[in-house]
Parts: sequence; C-alpha cells; structure tokens
Amino acid sequence: MKPGDGKTVALFATCINDTMFPTTPQAVVTVLERLGCKVVFPKSQTCCGQMLTNTGYYDEAVPSVRNYVRTFEDYDYIVGPSGSCIGAVRHQHPMLAEHAGDKALKSVSEEVVKRTYDFSEFLVDVLDVTDVGAYFPHRVTFHPTCHSLRVAKVGDRPMQLLRAVKGITILDLPDAEQCCGFGGTFSVKNSEVSVAMATDKARNAVSTGAEYVVAGDNACLMNIGGVLHRGNTGVKPIHLAEILAQTEEAAIA
Repeated sequence: MKPGDGKTVALFATCINDTMFPTTPQAVVTVLERLGCKVVFPKSQTCCGQMLTNTGYYDEAVPSVRNYVRTFEDYDYIVGPSGSCIGAVRHQHPMLAEHAGDKALKSVSEEVVKRTYDFSEFLVDVLDVTDVGAYFPHRVTFHPTCHSLRVAKVGDRPMQLLRAVKGITILDLPDAEQCCGFGGTFSVKNSEVSVAMATDKARNAVSTGAEYVVAGDNACLMNIGGVLHRGNTGVKPIHLAEILAQTEEAAIA
C-alpha cells in the first residue's frame, strides 16, 4: 500500500498561489496523488484573512474564518503549500473567533485547525514519508521563511524532504533564518527597508553558487525573486512542492 492510501485531502491553495503561482498547488496535487492520496479542491475557499488581521482589521477578517470553517470542517486533512497561511489559520482564526465573541465558531475553528497542515508537515508527520520519488539534478539553497519557522513551526521537515531528492545538491544559505523583508504589508509600508532586506537575502543566495533558491512560501520567493531577476543573477526561485513533483521519468521523457 502507498502511504496515503485511503486518505482524502482537501487542498487549501491560498490566494497568492491561486492567482499568481498556480503551478505550486498543482505540484502539491501531483505529489499527494503519487503517494496514494485522493485530493479534492473545495471551490468555496477564499483568503485566510491574514493580511486584514495583521493590519488590525479584526472585524473584517472574521468572515474569512467563518468561510474557512464552512469550507473545510468536513475534511480530516487540510493541506496547504504555505507556512504563512497555515500559521495564520492556526494562530489567528481562534483568536478572531474569540474577538467576535462567537464561542461556537471558536470551538469549531480550534477543531479544524488541528486538521490543517503545511505541505511538508503532512508528508513527514502524517504520511511518514521523506522520499517522495523526486528527482531534481540541480544546485539549490533553502530559505526557511519566517512564518514557516516561527508561526507554523515546520522545523526541519522541508530539509528532510529535500535531502531525499535524487540528484540534488543542497548548499547552505548564509544567515538563512534572516527575514527576506516581505512580511505582507511590511513591504508596502516600509518599502526601502524591505528592499534592503531582500537584497541581502538575494546576495546570500547568489554567494552559494546555487541555481535555485527554494522555500515553502511563494510570497517570500516573489520578494527575493524580484531582486534576483532585476540583478540578472541567473538564480531562480522555486517552491518546495515544485521540486518534489519532479521525477526522473519525467525528466528523461
């Protein structure tokens, strides 16, 4: 039997992936189906409300919590390719429900939160897999992203998955845990500081000699990738899921 046999997974694509990086949720589906999971995409899903919450618009963010619960409460597993959005669901949704004074919403939100996983967590902790059959014969360096580390707390799971990829060369990123400067609205409100931080991150990525900088959040990759692109560095951003979706058979074909 495959690790995921019998498991139905609801894909939480997230806004940025749905609108700007659709190949990432597609890659998540590819990997999960390869491992024997049945993946469904609930079409009623919307934004997790993180941007509103982080900016202080709690009342305006509560409908996002209600919709998330309605959309995903009947699924045992909800998986998303974003440590940032998964972290927001886990830590902000129950807080927002409490802010709204809705005890029933808080209760069900806390239950749904327990079934919400970052992509890397689901593979390692639920399916008990690190080798997903991936093949990626390139030099990469890994940026862990702030929210993945400090909010979703995915730990070293992404690195466990990367180390099992055939053909890959992983190069250490200097000051890896330093923020890239995106931070949602931080990059808008403090654009000069954000650009300086992203420039430092991009410079460190280039210094490794990597062909790709990989992360579990496309928002951070977009920020770093912009600097890399404008500098004609040749280093490309790529999401972890897109590496794990690659196979030797597909490369040969």
